[in-house]
This record gives sequence, C-alpha cells and structure tokens, in this order.
Amino acid sequence: MYADLREKVAVVTGGSKGLGSAIAIRFGCEGMSIVVNYHTDEGGAQNAVRAIRDAGGRACAVQADIGSEDGVRRLRDAAASEYGRLDVWVNNAGMENRSPTDKLALEDWNQVINTNLTGVFLGSKCALEHFVENDKPGCIINMSSVHEKIPWPTFAHYAASKGGVELFTKTIALEYADRGIRANCIGPGAINTPINKEKFADPEQYDTTVSMIPMGRIGEPEDVASAAAWLASEEARYVTGITLFVDGGMALYPSFQYGNG
Repeated sequence: MYADLREKVAVVTGGSKGLGSAIAIRFGCEGMSIVVNYHTDEGGAQNAVRAIRDAGGRACAVQADIGSEDGVRRLRDAAASEYGRLDVWVNNAGMENRSPTDKLALEDWNQVINTNLTGVFLGSKCALEHFVENDKPGCIINMSSVHEKIPWPTFAHYAASKGGVELFTKTIALEYADRGIRANCIGPGAINTPINKEKFADPEQYDTTVSMIPMGRIGEPEDVASAAAWLASEEARYVTGITLFVDGGMALYPSFQYGNG
C-alpha cells in the first residue's frame, strides 16, 4: 500500500473490464477516487465502481469515446466536478484484431490506431493541460505492450500503435519533466483478461503461450495493477520515460533461456 495515494484522484480509461478494471479497483484499495471510463459496457463499469467503493475508495462511471477530444474532456471535467482535483491519468483503453497485413483494411487500421494511439495522445494532452494550467505535478501512465518491442505478424496495426505509444510517452516525459510531471508506460505480456479468454480456453494455444514466458505462467490483471499503483505513487517519484514490462520475461528473447543459440 502507498499512503501518499490516499485522497488522490485518477482517471482510468477502459475501466469496465480487464486491466482497466483491475487498476481502478487497486487504486480504490489505496483510498483513491477514480473516474471509471467506459465506452459501451456500462454494466462492467458499474461493477468496478461498486468494487472500488467496497475497497474504501470513491468512484463514478463516465461514458466517453476516448478517441475524441470531447470524450476525454468529459473525463477530466468529471474528476474536477466530482472530486475537485486530478493527479493521475491512466490511458488504458485499447483494442486489437488480426489480419495479414496485405489484407488489412484501412478501416481496421484506423480504428486500432485511433483507439490505441490517438486515444493515448488525447488523454495525455488533456491531463497535461490540467497539470500545466494548475501548475501542479502529475502522473500519466500509458498502457503499451510487449509488442512495442516484439514484432507481431498479422497484428501490424496493433504493434505500430504500441510502438508509437512508447516513443510518444518518452517524448512527453522529457518535455514535462522539469514541471514535475511524470509519464511512463506499462508493457503487459500475456495476461488473463477477457480479450484473451477465447485463446486461453484452447489448451494448445494456452500451452504455446506459456512456453513463450520464462516464468512459466500467464499473468493476472492484478500483476499489472500493482505496477500501476507503484508508478502512480511517490515511491516512483524519480521514474519517468520508461516502459515497465509486466510479462514474466516474455520480452527477454525466451528462446535463448537455456543457453540456446
């Protein structure tokens, strides 16, 4: 637990399920107040709100399209009106879909880039405006992926978006460091979230994925939420511009694990 997080206010995009829900609930356990964003899954967002309140935090659910400026401003305004401040912004909302690159439709490319990269830009910009205008420090956490580093054939648009998130985050970290504003990425590997439910239900695909992880297990959303809580806290006050991989070693070229090569 991080005592300095108590009473702080966070916006978490894509907070209705998976990693976003886990991060929001962990923040609630820290005594924070959270604006839980959702796009279509209001029920999931309300479940997260109840879990946060049960954990001792405060929370509200706010519908918004994070790929639009009006949407992210709605989230910032909710933090200000409901809780009177903003300290942490987590750009978690994301999506993926599979396609050979030669068959990848421009519509699908644009949809993934708009959600995964433009949404991160808009959310970060909105948070930066607030921190700068109020002359206060702040923390931005952007959800990247091991695929900011590892190429992923048939997911070129997803990998491109996450590579963009990495360099965008490093850039704003450098640009605003002297104002006390920190920006970092979390790079999850294979995590047991709803987006992976169907894949991990197939024993063959599950075993193949585990074989790519040096620690030999699939991660849980709470593993990522713990990393987010640390990055948001004063324990990480001297940390900015990094990607914290939460991946069981997946990004460490596991085929070389036993001295192969």
